[in-house]
Amino acid sequence: MPLSDRRDLGSSGLRVSPLCLGGNVFGWAADEEASFAVLDAYVAAGGNFVDTANIYSGWVPGNEGGESETIIGRWLASRGRPDDLVIATKVGMATGKFPKGLRRDQIRAGIEGSLERLGLDRVDLFWAHEDDAETTFHETMGAFDELVSEGLVGAVAASNIPAGRLAEALQVSEAEGLVAYTAVQPHFNLLDRAGYSGDLEELCRARGLGVTPYFALARGFLAGKYRQGEPLPDTPRAPGVERDYMNDRGWHMLAAVEEIAAAHGATAAQVALAWLMARPGVTSPIASATTPEQLRELAGAADVTLSQQEYDRLDAAGA
Repeated sequence: MPLSDRRDLGSSGLRVSPLCLGGNVFGWAADEEASFAVLDAYVAAGGNFVDTANIYSGWVPGNEGGESETIIGRWLASRGRPDDLVIATKVGMATGKFPKGLRRDQIRAGIEGSLERLGLDRVDLFWAHEDDAETTFHETMGAFDELVSEGLVGAVAASNIPAGRLAEALQVSEAEGLVAYTAVQPHFNLLDRAGYSGDLEELCRARGLGVTPYFALARGFLAGKYRQGEPLPDTPRAPGVERDYMNDRGWHMLAAVEEIAAAHGATAAQVALAWLMARPGVTSPIASATTPEQLRELAGAADVTLSQQEYDRLDAAGA
């Protein structure tokens, strides 16, 4: 299954590669030159699915949000848009200059700003970045419906939404004849299961929704960047990784990943991604890279085929 393979992203009509390139590092851990190099390497490897958000990377001192979209827009302008490239962005989470919420005016302002920064007249996939319980689905889905009808957006999807709320959104869309969510972006990997396993996974599979998990490598822990008894890497994510994963369960999981990786002549990151790619119902896990070399390593996950026994062992180790 090379990266040039394509999978249907739910009922969106979009066909995407089995690994999605996350744009959260652009304008933060990767400057414009490095971001261009990563994007070039991703397309050269056969990838066609780039995910960003209006808030990336507004958490960085001196940034206000929109930096990632701006960099991607400049890259598109300098390279020309590659054939079948799918661009996805998001609205509704509060960071930098952007407010939280999925009211009609916020969604409208969101797409207008994103299109300007990306230099596009249409976004292929527009995500609700997080659920907004203060706004009715009648208003939210009505606003998304307008954007699709106007040709500004190809399809819509939901990130960070619990199963009950997703079911309600789908019901409102169906009852009112509005555009419906076609995909879900949950926090899900070998170590983080609660955000997707169970009711949400069952609903996504029953309704045929695409699934694109984020933090696919548990913020780098499953890539083997952290070692027992060694100093933490000097990165902004290190304290959170230490808190969440550097424990008996995490080390047990990493040992299983690395043992299977050795058997395949692969890396730990490749095996962790291959497990997600093989998960029934998962379309395209999201991973980010800051160098072309790192991108090529991640892309190699598409060439790792786990046996059922290996898949089951990893599944059990992280359950």
